[in-house]
Amino acid sequence: MVGIVLASHGKFAEGIKESGSMIFGPQEDVAAVVLTPDMGPDDMHQKLLDAISTFNDQEHVLFLVDLWGGTPFNQVSRLISEEGHEDWVAITGLNLPMLVSAYGSRMGAETAVDVMKEIYPEARDGIKVKPEELQPASAAAPAAPAPAAAAVSAIPEGTVLGDGHIHYAYVRIDTRLLHGQVATAWTKQVQPDRILVVSDAVSHDDLRKNMIIQAAPPGVHVHVIPISKLIEVDKDPRFGATKAMVLFETPQDLLRAEEGGVKFPEVCIGSMAATAEKTVINQAIACDEDDVKTLKAIRDNGTHFYVQKVPSDHVDDIWALLKEKNMA
Repeated sequence: MVGIVLASHGKFAEGIKESGSMIFGPQEDVAAVVLTPDMGPDDMHQKLLDAISTFNDQEHVLFLVDLWGGTPFNQVSRLISEEGHEDWVAITGLNLPMLVSAYGSRMGAETAVDVMKEIYPEARDGIKVKPEELQPASAAAPAAPAPAAAAVSAIPEGTVLGDGHIHYAYVRIDTRLLHGQVATAWTKQVQPDRILVVSDAVSHDDLRKNMIIQAAPPGVHVHVIPISKLIEVDKDPRFGATKAMVLFETPQDLLRAEEGGVKFPEVCIGSMAATAEKTVINQAIACDEDDVKTLKAIRDNGTHFYVQKVPSDHVDDIWALLKEKNMA
């Protein structure tokens, strides 16, 4: 029988698994894997592997995931790429009609691909409106992507666009880099022309790089670049008309950029994943002594930090949070 992994942010996967059992009865080889605020991408990756290891048949697995581009999807995508199983397949947009249909379909299907093909239209058609007369006759055509900005390489060197200085509209430290919260909530808030994911490690890792590019919101160009490239871009007047969102994986990477001459007046700390060696500061942030030392060095450069996971959250003071843990 095809195994099913339900993957989500928060407890959604656990809740929908329970709902599916109420409708279709208890199911074997079904696992709910949830991402909690204190987890990093590698933690989610391991939980997915652990879930699959409990299945009787690990060659035929269907992943039903909540959101394209979020950390659960990114780690499922990573598994599919790395593990090399021909019949591991994922669908995003997890809903209850999709799950119930999957339970019924897998009873007569041999492969996860067969189940996917059968449940996809039912999951889509499960979206209905009451009163019925308000139901759209057909799905609206997707909005055309924003016109691509002219490639900087096509602009003669020395050309000054705008005021000649790239505009850093939003800068964030986030272990998960570009994921669901950033790709949806923050890009809508900031409305950048480009997203710059700045990491030496990720820029040389084709798998992670492609996963991040896949998570890009429509109409926004995403570039995964090493720190040295950001330092070059910062000095290039051809980027003067660019409104950028910049994402760093660690404060250490951000400090290296600032030591190279890049100045950020304000930086949001979105998440710093917990490890055994780090102290948990709040649900999303964990630090060790080197992290605190690095944050202080960046602050001494004139950068103001604030803590905020999504735009609707209350803004916290990182120094007050660290002081509560006797780390400031």
